[in-house]
Amino acid sequence: MGLAISSNTVFAEDATTGASSANDSGNGLIGLSKVEDGSVVSNMHTAKWRLFTDKAREFFLQGKLDEAEKLFLSALEEAKEGFGQRDPHVASASNNLAELYRVRRAFDKAEPLYLEAINILEESFGPDDIRVGTAAHNLGQFYLGQRKMEKARLNYERALKIKRRVLGYGHSECADTMYHLGVVLYLQGKERDAEALIQDSIKMLEEGDEGESIVCIRRLRYLSQMYLKSHRLADAEMVQRKILHIMELSKGWNSLDTVVAAESLALTLQASSNIKDSKELLERCLNARKALLPGDHIQIGGNLLHLARVAMLDSSQHKKLDVSRAKDDLDVARDHLHNSIRIARQCLGKLLKQKDRSKKYSAPGDSRKERHTALIILLQSLNTLSSVEFAKQELQETQEGNINLEAQEALLQCISVYKEFAHDKSIADSPEIKNEYLSCLKRAQNLLGNYKLDEVLGNQKDFQKLNQKS
Repeated sequence: MGLAISSNTVFAEDATTGASSANDSGNGLIGLSKVEDGSVVSNMHTAKWRLFTDKAREFFLQGKLDEAEKLFLSALEEAKEGFGQRDPHVASASNNLAELYRVRRAFDKAEPLYLEAINILEESFGPDDIRVGTAAHNLGQFYLGQRKMEKARLNYERALKIKRRVLGYGHSECADTMYHLGVVLYLQGKERDAEALIQDSIKMLEEGDEGESIVCIRRLRYLSQMYLKSHRLADAEMVQRKILHIMELSKGWNSLDTVVAAESLALTLQASSNIKDSKELLERCLNARKALLPGDHIQIGGNLLHLARVAMLDSSQHKKLDVSRAKDDLDVARDHLHNSIRIARQCLGKLLKQKDRSKKYSAPGDSRKERHTALIILLQSLNTLSSVEFAKQELQETQEGNINLEAQEALLQCISVYKEFAHDKSIADSPEIKNEYLSCLKRAQNLLGNYKLDEVLGNQKDFQKLNQKS
């Protein structure tokens, strides 16, 4: 699982008060204003600046980026005309336009605007003003999004230093910059420093009565993912139990957010060999999903796959003392997998039928994500089914020379499914899907031999390419 990075858009602060313009309802400087040369100008340009800025934000939030860009450009020109070239309002307008370009990934246009905004604010208020700190945070976020880690680190460190001095150590704005700095340090390989910063940012939110907020939960999830990647399962379990406790209190089990939190904990318990508690949680998740979702929803398929793997672990524990019980466990796993495979196939079939229509009515990325999820669950279920069949063969002490036809069928279906559904390059090239398919091919090669596998594939170019990339 990759570690997510926040990409929230942060519009510039009000240039005169430092209040966040993202929450500003329009209290701009409308009326006669003195610019830096001391002259008085008409309110026409300043009024237009406010009007264009507010309307541009509306378009931006609606996803109408072309319209937003035109208005943000106009707002910048009106700010220059109405307030003067080096006025803080120009810095605000520059930052807003830079944020739009960042979202559009027009990085070459965004960077000079961010830098210009900081320069103007430094000239107007000094290098340690809170508005400079906010602008430095935005620039750090810009560099983080491009994985320019050292530049991101320097800007976040500057922002944090300013915010701590002006706002105080426990302020939520300090916690925000502290968290992002922790993310940068983690991605730079400085795990201990990153952990301390992220833990402190969470503690600040908790002490400020924001411990149950979405922001705090996201940070706790990131921390748990860090622990999982470092194989610190006990630490990950502790954080995930905390997340689940918050979700149970705030949303209850009638929320899929609670179910997802419980499932994450269950998988960590499974990795820690706490099979009993993992199974109980996964069964509760399945029951909740069946109550909240259609019976053929892909989340139910994924839940069944997890339960099948737990049943296999149960079988492995029982086979030395109770072969009959171990066989029953494998039968349970097989039933779960057959249902998971059925659900994933149905989901992929529906998504393919809707593909042409969805181009008109929904974002392509949504459908692609659903297909990716369904395909990985289908491939993993078929691969796991082959493992179940091999395990059953071992328990039945079947002659080694006999080919396991059930396992063979599952692996051949895995190959067929990949060819049938992995049309989009973005899906076929997904590391998760590629690795699962490669695992299936290798197992099929061991079972069938090169000659038979060559017949199945038509040729071995697929296998060779995947092998080279793995």
